Amino acid sequence: MAAVEIPVTNPYGRLVSISQPCDGLTARGLLRLAQGQERFYWENRRDDFALAGFGMAAELVAWGPDRFDSMRRQAESLFAGASIQQNGQALAGPRLFGGFAFQDDFVPDNTWTVYAPAYFILPHYQLAQVGDSAWLTINVHLPADEDPEELIPQLREALATRAESLLAEQARMSGPEDTAGEPLDVNYPMPYRTWEKSITDAIHRIRTTALQKVVLSRVAEIRFADHVQVDAALDYLGEHYADCYRFLFEPRPHHAFYGATPELLAQVEGRRLTTMGLAGSIRRGQTPEEDAAYAQQILNDPKERHEHALVVETLRERLDELAEQLTISDTPGILQLSNIQHLYTPVQGVLKEDLGVLPVIEQLHPTPALGGKPRDLALAFIRHAEPVPRGWYGAPIGWVDANLDGMFGVAIRSAVSQDRRVWLYAGVGIVADSVPQKEWDETALKFRPMLGALGIRDQALVR
Repeated sequence: MAAVEIPVTNPYGRLVSISQPCDGLTARGLLRLAQGQERFYWENRRDDFALAGFGMAAELVAWGPDRFDSMRRQAESLFAGASIQQNGQALAGPRLFGGFAFQDDFVPDNTWTVYAPAYFILPHYQLAQVGDSAWLTINVHLPADEDPEELIPQLREALATRAESLLAEQARMSGPEDTAGEPLDVNYPMPYRTWEKSITDAIHRIRTTALQKVVLSRVAEIRFADHVQVDAALDYLGEHYADCYRFLFEPRPHHAFYGATPELLAQVEGRRLTTMGLAGSIRRGQTPEEDAAYAQQILNDPKERHEHALVVETLRERLDELAEQLTISDTPGILQLSNIQHLYTPVQGVLKEDLGVLPVIEQLHPTPALGGKPRDLALAFIRHAEPVPRGWYGAPIGWVDANLDGMFGVAIRSAVSQDRRVWLYAGVGIVADSVPQKEWDETALKFRPMLGALGIRDQALVR
């Protein structure tokens, strides 16, 4: 089925984007001030760079197997001929925030009702923060019959007024931060016996067919008495998982997808490419010595090393078509997060062409770390084995700039919430010598970041 493009913006219009310094305003502060509107956020402490936005200047949607290419063409059309006045700061330029569903045939269901298979929004206002410096940007998509030059003075005035009001409102913010609230119910729909059968079926398929690895996930459903406190969750993730890529995509108030993923799918700047292999997990220790012992245990574990090697091998194979140069370590290292350690292999490359980020993530998604190997066999098995659609879980989430460069993470350690309900996902890689109980325990470990962010720190992880 060919991709269907929804012309929610005038393809013959023109984008105007104007920026000004706004030191003192923070990305998290902007989000809190924008509650009740469309909101977007991206941050990683290692990059010392945060993005936030609210409102909607343009909306791009695509469906079907050609959704990546469709989104690339729509983004290219949106930014073509744009009047971008960045006040000397390239980081302040307009950015589309959004992502993709895990499967290309995804149909939005009750859980993911407002999320199309490909969905990006250009915020009306956005903030780029680097350290203590910040730049506020106003984005406006004008109809074809309006002259942007006539409106630029008005837009500059509107931007200056909004910057002043936002700084004043942020300074007045006081009182205790929002708290997560007590859950009414925490439910794990898949019983252990069903999980065990799925893992056993996967192992049998791996041992008798060309399937080498498949990633299976399970779900937690949580109900609250009041609206899910997304801001409190993001504050918690910022405190406990600052080194992860923290994101929020809230295209409708109280319909939010957010999380803290350790996994970078791809970053593209011109022809420079950065990605990673991340597969294989083990718990953290209580002491540095115990930490080191666990790390050595996973480095020496044949099952974990095999699972990781499949991911790195596939990255090399898929990027070979796009890159003229790749630098990949021969042996993995360890990426330590607050509650878990992963086998980790960084990947750097130079692309053959200046393609932008979207063709790269199309080539990589899903990596064997979230899908399996071979990709087609793994995806077919996931469709059959998982009773709950993944939606955007495990899929690309991130941003695209006016050059079509950008950065995308893999949407794991995440939650999707609607009003008073929230759904969490956790997955593990299955290979021939996987053990169902061990994989079940690993998913329990991977639920913890978002459970903690939602204030559920002592809740037993029932089977």
